[in-house]
Amino acid sequence: MASKRAIDVVEVGPRDGLQIESVFIPTEIKIGLINNIAAAGVKHIEATSFVSPRAVPQLADAAEVIAGIDRSTGVRIQTLVPNARGAERAVASGIDEVMLFVSASDSHNIRNMNRLTMETMAGFPDVVTIARAAGAGVHGAVATAFGCPFEGEVTFESLFRVVDHYVDLGVININLGDTTGMATPPIVSRTCEALKKRFPAIQITLHFHNTRGLGLANVMAGLESGITRYDASLGGMGGCPYAPGASGNICTEDLVHLLHEMNFSTGIDLDRLIAAAKGLETIMGRQLPGQVMKAGPRLTLHGSEAVGRAVG
Repeated sequence: MASKRAIDVVEVGPRDGLQIESVFIPTEIKIGLINNIAAAGVKHIEATSFVSPRAVPQLADAAEVIAGIDRSTGVRIQTLVPNARGAERAVASGIDEVMLFVSASDSHNIRNMNRLTMETMAGFPDVVTIARAAGAGVHGAVATAFGCPFEGEVTFESLFRVVDHYVDLGVININLGDTTGMATPPIVSRTCEALKKRFPAIQITLHFHNTRGLGLANVMAGLESGITRYDASLGGMGGCPYAPGASGNICTEDLVHLLHEMNFSTGIDLDRLIAAAKGLETIMGRQLPGQVMKAGPRLTLHGSEAVGRAVG
């Protein structure tokens, strides 16, 4: 695996990490956070979501956030959109990519979108038309791709029906979401191989949560399957408000540290990314789950005089 292949790391913290925070974070703070992440070399950032402000009050300032981002770093800005109205607002703000989203399981989709899976997808052609008319790229996300907290195992048939619909719309960038951390390395391997066999033209992004501590192990399985694009959240923040037991996404700086140690290239300055994570921890006023920000990279050294000697 350690072949110096390039891996795309997509930062989703400004959307997925902040969406469940009950205290509103000021717009200028969000903009500063995104600019710090971009300055560290992250080239793809999911900055916000154009959902109803009533549903997600934290992201009510979506257009203002997009307007304030420094685009001189070459960062591409992606946003989540639930419907045509959201797509119109998103492209008017000048985003680069829209992310459609739907759950593979009906029960989760009902709680998340208040409708069945295929009912949600019936509105996707309008979104695709709006995005492409504005020159924006389109990605398609599949939540609960590796398991549903209400139904248990998600069959390949359930997953295929969603991906089939995306492919019929010409959407080949497919994001597989492990919404409540139900994925395991064998499940990841089987799922990726099944999808690649049935849909050889698609480009897969893997979106893992660390609910059961298997996030980076699942990344290893994804790398073994040849997947080269991964979502992650600065500091390990995140969680789905409509999925019981969901915890944060895999941590961006932990992921980048792993990839660099395996001799993959990301184009990201890990030290600057760690600094951004520490800044986020200050903003949130609490300790975040990320590990590398606490311990430093593997070869971080410490003076021995700062450590006491064993007695006895």
